[in-house]
Amino acid sequence: MELEIRELQHKDYKKAIQFAITGMHFDWYMDSPLLLYLYGRYFWYLEMGRATHIISAYAGDEFAGVLLAEMKGRDKKYRTFWSLLYVKVFDFLQHLFSKDGVGVYDKANQEMFIQYRKQNLPDGEIVFLAANPELKIKGIGSFLLREFERREKGKKIYLYTDNACTYQFYEHRGFERVGEKDIILKLGTKKVELQCLLYSKVTDS
Repeated sequence: MELEIRELQHKDYKKAIQFAITGMHFDWYMDSPLLLYLYGRYFWYLEMGRATHIISAYAGDEFAGVLLAEMKGRDKKYRTFWSLLYVKVFDFLQHLFSKDGVGVYDKANQEMFIQYRKQNLPDGEIVFLAANPELKIKGIGSFLLREFERREKGKKIYLYTDNACTYQFYEHRGFERVGEKDIILKLGTKKVELQCLLYSKVTDS
């Protein structure tokens, strides 16, 4: 079955959230299915609110995956009052109850970016990339990335990830690791060792 680029359907938001939960291993940090879904929804609305590109792939009627990116000088694609409110409330609560986890992760990314910016002026950031793990189709992530690069030729882009995700995907597609930082997340009684990673690439022109 062939992949094709189509407009993202609102009914597929829940699937995108589930792709994020599975692909980014949020279950490493949270045991509650309800909390997992609420966090996944927060993460999705947060990145959708930043996105200037929403690129989704379908295989027939099946939602295959989505890429979100934020590029300089482009208009935001999705912002609603309720999604912004949800993000603000959740952000407040997680910093209130898990500040040792959230703050450490954010600080690590900020420090890597400061170092990166000393020698680079990026044009934008890939903020979300996830594929349907249940589809027996190879190359969904690459398909989405190629479409993004076709739209933004010759641009310097970056992205954050960590070693809980399949960061090797980016290395195999021309991204260079330009930052790394080891941290320990403290989430309630859990302590999770992570390596935060920053990757960069100039898209094909």
